[in-house]
Amino acid sequence: MVRFSQPFSSSEAVVYFFQGIDINHKHDRKVRRTSPKSEDPYLRILAKLYKFLARRTGEKFNNIIMRRLFMSRRFRAPLSIARISRILKKKSNSNKIVLAALKVTRSARARILKAGGEVITLDQLALRAPRGENTLLLQGPRKAREAQKHFGPAPGVPHSHTKPYVRSKGRKFERARGRRASRGYKA
Repeated sequence: MVRFSQPFSSSEAVVYFFQGIDINHKHDRKVRRTSPKSEDPYLRILAKLYKFLARRTGEKFNNIIMRRLFMSRRFRAPLSIARISRILKKKSNSNKIVLAALKVTRSARARILKAGGEVITLDQLALRAPRGENTLLLQGPRKAREAQKHFGPAPGVPHSHTKPYVRSKGRKFERARGRRASRGYKA
C-alpha cells in the first residue's frame, strides 16, 4: 500500500510503504471428514442428527458419536459381547444392558434380549439421552486388523514385533540369521 501525505503537486511528497508477508497457504487444508462418505441414507440422517446435537448441546458425547459416524468402516471395528460384559463387570453387577449401535448381529441381539437387556438404535438413544447421560461409550479394537500387524519398524530390526510379509512359515522362510543361534546369532 502506498499513501501520500499531500497531493502530487507538492514538491515534497512523503511516501509510506506497508509491505505484507507473502504467506504460503498451500498446506492450509484441514484434513478431516465433515460428513460420512457412505451413501447410506440412514447413516447420513443419523450423522445429520448428531451434528445438530453436537452443535446445540455442546456435549463431548455427541461430538464423539458424530465423529465416529463420519469414520470409514476400517475404524468402526466390531465389538464382541464378551468384551462388553468384561468392561461392564467393572462398572456394575447387572447383566441387563441397553445397547445402542449401528449394527448388531442376530445372535448377539438374541443373547442380549435373553438376558433381559435391550437393543436400540442411535436415533432412539438421541431421544432417551440427548446429552449422553448414564451412558458408556465403547468401541472395537481399531488396531486388531491383520494389516495392522505388518506396520511398524521393519521385521528383523531389534525389538521389532512387526509381522513380515512372507509367503510361507516354513524352515527356509525368514528363519536364518537373527532367528536361530545356529545361524550367526539369535536376536
